[in-house]
Amino acid sequence: MKQDALTNAIDRLARPLAARTPGLKWLRREATRDTPEFNLAYVRTRPEGPPAGPAGVPAVIVPGGPGLASVFPYRGLRHLAAKDGLDVIMVEHRGVGLSREDLNGTPLPRSAMWIDLVLNDIAAVLDAESVERAFIAGSSYGSYLASAFATKYPHRVEGLLLDSALQSTKDLSIERKTVRDLLWDGDTRAAELIRDLTVAGADQRVLLDATRAAYELSGLALVEKLLSREIRGHPSLSWRALTTYARRDPSIAGIPAYYEFNIAGTIGLRELNYGAKPDGEPLDPALTYSLIAPDFPKFKGEPYNLPAATPHFDFPVGLLVGDRDLRTPPKIAHRTATLAPHSALGTISNGHSALDTHPLAFEKALKLLVLGQIERLPDLAPALSALPNRALTDPFVKAMGLLSGY
Repeated sequence: MKQDALTNAIDRLARPLAARTPGLKWLRREATRDTPEFNLAYVRTRPEGPPAGPAGVPAVIVPGGPGLASVFPYRGLRHLAAKDGLDVIMVEHRGVGLSREDLNGTPLPRSAMWIDLVLNDIAAVLDAESVERAFIAGSSYGSYLASAFATKYPHRVEGLLLDSALQSTKDLSIERKTVRDLLWDGDTRAAELIRDLTVAGADQRVLLDATRAAYELSGLALVEKLLSREIRGHPSLSWRALTTYARRDPSIAGIPAYYEFNIAGTIGLRELNYGAKPDGEPLDPALTYSLIAPDFPKFKGEPYNLPAATPHFDFPVGLLVGDRDLRTPPKIAHRTATLAPHSALGTISNGHSALDTHPLAFEKALKLLVLGQIERLPDLAPALSALPNRALTDPFVKAMGLLSGY
């Protein structure tokens, strides 16, 4: 009840603030068999000076999730992009933030949550803006949408940027192996501590989610520091913060206008198999959503075979890879790069989703795509890594280091 009261209080504050976002527009989406009539929110931020790329060809940025909002959380990124000559469109995902409710103020039903409908929303916004072709840049789940959009609407794509590429439900096997090779079988003090905590009866879901988040945020040194206190029975404030930050259980945080999983998350479970059956082995990524999976529709099947579609992409494809990414491991992006005829891959020192954890690197990679210079991405990746990290998670990482001694 206290959490509901807090969420409602944030809702009353956040949505009106989001609704005052500069450049905000609304597009009426007509009722269909599965979806009531609703207003789809989106924002377009035009360059403050001469455009960096071809005039009239904006970049559509698609965040991860499903559940991440677009309008409110990325105001700083759009401001940065506008100063850098980029024309940016961001569409508020149906069921989230300012696109959450129908015309009567009722939350959209789960029957309205399908990947194809989300792709149609993006295409409708391009139509409303009289845009024939656009660059599509997606992060994590957004990268799946980006590639799916390119598959369904190839004539509307000028180029793709895939950040932390999520491309197939079958890649769970890659995720499992990457996590276990590092955190279970690794010859490190961190892996040893994880094995010891497992023998002591630690909850595997919590242990995986928190250690994975710590590693992606800052590397093995942070993992070891946090687990050393945990195994002594004196968990730090950092560990408790990480378990809250990373968990996907019934108490999953819903922050209005920022992150709202309870409706849009239907796509993750029904079409992308976020609730896959655990294999019974240690540190199984399938455990992450296992507690909430029964509350969502069962997996019906993946809507697109993206690895099969990628060889037909006749436009540039840039891939931005975090070398500490355990959720969409680098192997997935490398495979995608070999499949795409015109690809360039850049690896940066980062975890998952540069859009959220290293937005300056993301923005500069996007600018290379818009300028028609994406082939420079591999050589420029070290320079992108070295850019100041202005992400919301950067202060969090610093706090982890400070709190780990308490």
